[in-house]
Amino acid sequence: MPLSKPAQRKHIHSRDVLCRGFEREDGFWDIEASLVDSKTYSFKNADRGTVNSGEPVHAMTIRLTVDDALVVLAAEAAIDASPFDLCADIAPRFRALKGLCIAPGWKKAVRKHFAGIKGCTHLTEMLLGPLATTAFQTVVPLREKKLAAKAGGEPPALLNSCHAFADTGPVIKRQWPEFFKGKPKKG
Repeated sequence: MPLSKPAQRKHIHSRDVLCRGFEREDGFWDIEASLVDSKTYSFKNADRGTVNSGEPVHAMTIRLTVDDALVVLAAEAAIDASPFDLCADIAPRFRALKGLCIAPGWKKAVRKHFAGIKGCTHLTEMLLGPLATTAFQTVVPLREKKLAAKAGGEPPALLNSCHAFADTGPVIKRQWPEFFKGKPKKG
């Protein structure tokens, strides 16, 4: 169901976040997230002079290269637009993601490395949410497909990861009946 009709209003700010996952020829994965903030009005800025309406206030991208286990093999960040000249200085710090794993504990590790003055709020925000989810959505289904073709008998990584993948629910019953633990319907 769509949202209800809004009250009369004026558009002020846009934040566009785009995440993409890529399978590389070398067997690894590139996960990229970009963020662009813009205003519908022009304003003065001490470091940039004037930021014109529609021009990015923030424009930044982060790329993680991960393996099948979602271990970060390389990380790169770029800040192409920001309200302060010194913002781009923090981008190389994000190489410190190398060796971390997008798994339980990911958010805690990211916060530890990049909280406060050790990072960039916007890049960190992308790492905590949409980029990590994109990595999972990119890698796990294809990894599961490869594993199923090899092994058989291993439960899918998605099992019990959310409501839809409960081992007692209809999705598991349909897609992986061998792992279904629900009660059979009486016919």
